[in-house]
Amino acid sequence: MEIHPQLWITGGSLVAIFALAGLAWWLKLGGKPVLSEDADVRAAAGEVEDGFEAQRISIARDGAAALASDKAGRIMVIKRHGNQFAGRTLTSAAKVREEVDGLVVDCGETQFGSVRLSLEDPAYWADAINRL
Repeated sequence: MEIHPQLWITGGSLVAIFALAGLAWWLKLGGKPVLSEDADVRAAAGEVEDGFEAQRISIARDGAAALASDKAGRIMVIKRHGNQFAGRTLTSAAKVREEVDGLVVDCGETQFGSVRLSLEDPAYWADAINRL
């Protein structure tokens, strides 16, 4: 019995795919990063904007987003974007909507989108954002 060359190619491709997936798993590549403590938020905020030193921080319950404010009263929203974090310093164009268990923050930039945060203190942040 002769095996068609296309089956050899398909089988070899599947073996290569599984080998690469195993290598990625072994190297712990990918995954979803989480903001679990204030230091994580400070580091992410510092990467977004050089010199942003977060003073007050609230991390979403799922660790996928956070809000941070600095001494100057600027507020930054940070969210997970792929396997890293992205953030924006909010301006007067920002809009906030309170929900039952958190906030939805729209920084006013369509490419960044809205961020839903389930927080312990949503009223404080809603007032702070509305004052911008």
